[in-house]
Amino acid sequence: MARNPFPYALANKRYRTWDYHLKQKFGGKVFKVSIDGGFSCPNIDGSCGRGGCTYCAYAFRRQTPGSILSQFEEGKALLHRKWPDAARYIPYFQANTNTYAPLPELKEKYETLLAQPGVAGLAVATRADALPEEVCDYLAEISRRTYLIVELGLQTAFDETAQRINRGHDFAAFLEGYRRLAGRGIPVCIHLINGLPGETPEMMRETARRVAALRPHCVKIHLLHILKGTRMAEEYAACPEDFGMMELPAYVSVVCDQLELLPPETVIQRVTGDGMKEDLIAPLWSLKKFVVMNEIDKEMARRDSWQGRLSASDKN
Repeated sequence: MARNPFPYALANKRYRTWDYHLKQKFGGKVFKVSIDGGFSCPNIDGSCGRGGCTYCAYAFRRQTPGSILSQFEEGKALLHRKWPDAARYIPYFQANTNTYAPLPELKEKYETLLAQPGVAGLAVATRADALPEEVCDYLAEISRRTYLIVELGLQTAFDETAQRINRGHDFAAFLEGYRRLAGRGIPVCIHLINGLPGETPEMMRETARRVAALRPHCVKIHLLHILKGTRMAEEYAACPEDFGMMELPAYVSVVCDQLELLPPETVIQRVTGDGMKEDLIAPLWSLKKFVVMNEIDKEMARRDSWQGRLSASDKN
């Protein structure tokens, strides 16, 4: 196997991993603790749409989440089973749109967790159309005093796909939200989904090209999961041939292509998703997460390639 030419990685990785980034920044293990803040979404309550994105498992929440402090303690306890010596955490407001509330409510929830012992930062998942100026100003203030990442779901740069999945905003709206954050110096993580219905591998690569041009702090690459209880699950049951679900070799090839396009300084938080076994309808091969990750590593080595090989910043 060829020598790994990528300098910003641990072990055999040829892309800048989240684990590598955190260890470089904090000097040791830091892990995210997922929090459901009880927020809604403008694409659920009718502000821009109803029913949420068709793939979204949060759109039909069936129970009220527990208090954010109890969730935080339970999440820490679960993670400590695997990393008993870890002592630093990043609370991650994950479910739905976590800037979609009055500013006083956001402050109360964010500050409660930021005040907890061992908290090293904050991650907030949201939509580009839920970022009013006053919220962006508050996020910028947080970013000046701690490590903050705002996670923006793009999924695709193609408006026709966004319409098909009921995304609720177009690429131009995403760019406006991204620029509101980046213009204030707030680190942004952009989410992409490969395998959306109707998309070709070239469309997935083109989305990565457009994201690469923004030079984001982080990117998350997901595989489309068909999950029980979603609108997409109903569509898939009615006409599965319309979806053309990706097989493992095709997914691995596209992800490696995307990694080659993304700037080497961009942190790759993930290269596949985590569909719960009891909820996942398709593709079932994605349950073997480490197999997927290993196949990506092997393909990058086979190509003798690395993250950013085809990006503007890595061309000399």
